[in-house]
Amino acid sequence: MFRLIAALFSGLVVGLVARFVYLGTVPMGWWMTILLGVGGSLLADLVVNRGDVGRPARPAGFLASVVGAMALIFIGRHMGWH
Repeated sequence: MFRLIAALFSGLVVGLVARFVYLGTVPMGWWMTILLGVGGSLLADLVVNRGDVGRPARPAGFLASVVGAMALIFIGRHMGWH
């Protein structure tokens, strides 16, 4: 249960930082911000681990998670999502 709360809190922080740093407005609510941060962390983990399933995972880190969340904002804007 503690891991879920920690993941949601870190997702909120990563999502807020990504929304603040990204140029332009990013209109979304709290839950979408949390999902954006968690998704950015997962994307960064995938890139850092290069998709290797058999090796032990290395966490991506805060900066990589923010960059991953910003990449998700960029992709979403270009696909027409708001």
